[in-house]
Amino acid sequence: MNCHRLKPGRRIVATVTSCVVLALTLVAVAESAAAEFPFDRVLLLDVAPMRPLKRVPILNVAADGGATVELWCRTVAARAQVSDNAIKIETAPLPEALPQYMSTGQCSEARVQADSEMLAALAQVTEWQTKGDGVVLSGPDLPKPMRFRGSSH
Repeated sequence: MNCHRLKPGRRIVATVTSCVVLALTLVAVAESAAAEFPFDRVLLLDVAPMRPLKRVPILNVAADGGATVELWCRTVAARAQVSDNAIKIETAPLPEALPQYMSTGQCSEARVQADSEMLAALAQVTEWQTKGDGVVLSGPDLPKPMRFRGSSH
């Protein structure tokens, strides 16, 4: 369809209507593509790492609702229910034991406390929205939104 050229004998109204329908369809397709949750992607919490390690929390949500949350020290399994712009994340309890690959001293008290705070924050998440290559999680009881960015690896 050619929206900018009118040929003799064509009705202007029909051409304008066709152009408007095409434009609205393109906008609707773009909005639906932009509002798709990034399932099966590694999403890194957009914060500075707690030194001496470079590790930051990671969220990975599968399309079937299974999820993994890699915290500052530990990793927990989770379930995520995602619909439209709503999300609910339920995590397993924080394990007592440290991961085998962590050496003594890598999980300071501050990092262990940050693990607990992260789990508490995820329990308060009720909404999501895409932003750039990542997702922002928010909720009415959450002090500030949590921004996760897509991993470049």
